[in-house]
This record gives sequence, C-alpha cells and structure tokens, in this order.
Amino acid sequence: MIKKEKKEKIIKKFKLHKEDTGSSEVQVAILTERIKELTEHLKINKKDNHSRRGLLKMVAKRKKLLKDIKNASEERYAKIVKSLKLKEAKLVKENGNEESSATNPEE
Repeated sequence: MIKKEKKEKIIKKFKLHKEDTGSSEVQVAILTERIKELTEHLKINKKDNHSRRGLLKMVAKRKKLLKDIKNASEERYAKIVKSLKLKEAKLVKENGNEESSATNPEE
C-alpha cells in the first residue's frame, strides 16, 4: 500500500491544476506506483494468486486510462508515458492494422 506522503508527492507532480487529485494522469501515476509495489510483493510471494488478480485488474485499469488520455491528447499521453518510463504498446486499429506510436518515431 502506498504511504500517504508518497501518494501526495505523486499527486503534486502529476496534477493538472491546483485542486486536481483525480485526473487520468494522477490516477495512472498512482496505479503505476501500486503496480510496482505489488510486483515486488509477488516476486517474494509467488503463490499469492489473490494479489496477482488484483495486479492484473490494476494493469487493465491503467491501460484503459492511458487509452483515454491518448484519444484526448497525444501530447499529454507522450508526456505521462515518458515521465513514468512506461513501455508503449502498439494499438491495433479496428481493421486489424497496427498503429505505430507517436512518441517513438524510430518504429
């Protein structure tokens, strides 16, 4: 579980305006920190399948939030992916073609 001070620090870093505590960017940043902590827990406790399920749910929620951010603004998406050092997945369009990442022009 994230300590209160750490959570406040994350909120302060990623907030969009003065009173922001729940924007998509803040939620992604908090989820990323929780995912990191839970991943460390699962390295030690390999048979903890209840926590593994929670981890998978958090990853799916973060993925959905990132998709929403990308649809709203490529610039905001690129900024948060870069600041959190996340891998950028290729999104598959409806017609089956892969859409390359806008933040990584080398692909």
